[in-house]
Amino acid sequence: MLSYDLTPEQDMLRKTIRDFAEREIKPIAQKIDEKEEFSYDLVAKMGSLGLFGMTISPSHGGQGLDYLSYVIAIEELARVDACQAATVAAENSLGIGPIYHFGTEEQKQKYLPDLCTGKTLWGFGLTEPDAGSDAGGSKTRAELKNGQWVINGSKIFITNGASRITAGVTVQAVSSTQDGKREISCILVPAGTAGFTAREMHHKMTWRSTNTAELYFDNVTVPESNLLGRRGDGFRQMLATLDSGRLGIAAMGLGGAQGAFEAALSYSKERKTFGMPISRHQAIAFKLADMAMEIEAARNLLYKACWLKDQGRPFKKEAAMAKLYCSEVMKRVTDHAVQIHGGYGLMEEYPVAKFYRDQRLLEIGEGTSEIQRIVISRELGC
Repeated sequence: MLSYDLTPEQDMLRKTIRDFAEREIKPIAQKIDEKEEFSYDLVAKMGSLGLFGMTISPSHGGQGLDYLSYVIAIEELARVDACQAATVAAENSLGIGPIYHFGTEEQKQKYLPDLCTGKTLWGFGLTEPDAGSDAGGSKTRAELKNGQWVINGSKIFITNGASRITAGVTVQAVSSTQDGKREISCILVPAGTAGFTAREMHHKMTWRSTNTAELYFDNVTVPESNLLGRRGDGFRQMLATLDSGRLGIAAMGLGGAQGAFEAALSYSKERKTFGMPISRHQAIAFKLADMAMEIEAARNLLYKACWLKDQGRPFKKEAAMAKLYCSEVMKRVTDHAVQIHGGYGLMEEYPVAKFYRDQRLLEIGEGTSEIQRIVISRELGC
């Protein structure tokens, strides 16, 4: 029979991360969001808690946990602050993941130990000014000359790409063969390499206290051995990375929806109109009921997708479904939460305003909602 019980270890993990988020993140989340300040202190604390490299083998410095445990951790962070959840999710899926799954043993030993403790961060250079959903349209080029990769181009919207502890980035680039065949490869570029410039991006509507970067490559030269995996495998590596990454983004939607719902429920029990708490008015009570129902459905879908991955079964379709559904559930839940708060929901000192803003990125990052529907429909054989 089906069992919906978490293991004692997963229950303890949830309690530990929730306590950490409430105690360490919540008191400063609003302040650093307003200042657009990336918190190195929180990164260090999250690293000490073991939130980086959660699914990576202990032999490479990770925690060796299953994917459901990782998703629970992201969910609990996002329940309080999307920004810290995004830092952790991007580092695990986009930063650490490709090196662990496709890198050589030498590359793993060189980078993973520090990445898995939060001592350093790593970016994944995929999106470009003219290549987002159409990742295959990348214009960044890598040419192999005399045993060296020479890279030219730019990337944009790269999480963890320009912090002072960023050790480098994985760059997806066009590496055409001598016969002119177009191929895409991924190459590791350490921070500080000549010609490589990383600039922080500010004035964002959402995820203001994350580190978001523009990357520029002007004849950047790295050894041929910095190739990640096999030449020409970059597109496949990217798709595999995004399949797993979607589970983390889904967890952010789930956790954010939970946080917004709890804020709305609490407010509705305190705010009174016509002589009673507004939670007792059917118009509000039904909104709260719908919010709770959708969150429960989203959690079941996401946890099933994680279970499939942990069992070594195909999970591509379910990951896309979870990412799509959890993102859109948070959209509906935050909209209801703002409405329940009335005018106060539009004021930044109330948490629902930030939940409302932070949700918007979930329908764009790591594959837009439209792309998820394409993935799902193709998996259905359409």
